[in-house]
Amino acid sequence: MSTLVIAEHDNAHLKGSTLNTVTAAAQCGGDVHILVAGQNAGAVAEAAAKIVGVARVLVADGAQFADGLAENVAEQAIALAGNYSHILAPATAYGKNILPRVAARLDVAQISEITKVVSPDTFERPIYAGNAIATVQSADPVKVITVRTTGFDAAAQGGLAQGGSAQVENITPVGDAGKSSFVSREVAKSDRPELTAAKIIVSGGRGMGSGEAFKVLEPLADKLGAAMGASRAAVDAGFVPNDWQVGQTGKVVAPQLYIAVGISGAIQHLAGMKDSKTIVAINKDPEAPIFQVADYGLVGDLFSEVPAFVSEL
Repeated sequence: MSTLVIAEHDNAHLKGSTLNTVTAAAQCGGDVHILVAGQNAGAVAEAAAKIVGVARVLVADGAQFADGLAENVAEQAIALAGNYSHILAPATAYGKNILPRVAARLDVAQISEITKVVSPDTFERPIYAGNAIATVQSADPVKVITVRTTGFDAAAQGGLAQGGSAQVENITPVGDAGKSSFVSREVAKSDRPELTAAKIIVSGGRGMGSGEAFKVLEPLADKLGAAMGASRAAVDAGFVPNDWQVGQTGKVVAPQLYIAVGISGAIQHLAGMKDSKTIVAINKDPEAPIFQVADYGLVGDLFSEVPAFVSEL
């Protein structure tokens, strides 16, 4: 019994979500192998080989994988599926685009966004916006699983001394599926940490009042080296870009410190950040639901409290 992890990468860097997925894969039992499907992604393969607990890295190199088209990566995973009892990918936009195709082609039920491995065939996953946890058991010959990365610690990376010395093997890549083509990509540039990988996040909500008001949060984020986030209400109001959204329909995060400013704490937002190690809430409404999950709460006007907070740092 072996487990295959589909690596998320950009042909130059291995995404941190892969490390969390490897931890889940190791708990499924058996050897853990990583599939790196890309073009000239040697640096990614080297990084994958250094992950502690990984036995083998399979490299499928070809132009058809250069842009991470889900149809092509899925075909490569399907070609390898007969050798594995589990196929895992992170529950990111990347993994969610690939694994449903794999599950459909293998005629098995996908198990989505697991947060715990109970046994090789039994898993826990949140339902109803995280208000309940479902225990799911699968009798399928191949378990196709997306992993909520906030539910698992990142696997360690190191050299031979740290236990990371996986064998790297080049495999025959599948051909282009011919079902889609890459047109263009618009990448948001930011000097701040990536939201899903940040250790500290400062988020604003509808209470900010406007996009201009989000500038009040920038000095706080700058001092803490934090990523910037937002609630769906703030995104829907056009205050900030969509890729800032934290919540059930946005990004799920679990930083060391989450500072929620002007966020009431709707259940959909809490589903995306309640696993944060420490939660600080600033809101003028003492009855705001966010205070029920906050470790530290400050009731007051954010436009005076946030600058005062910054001055004390």
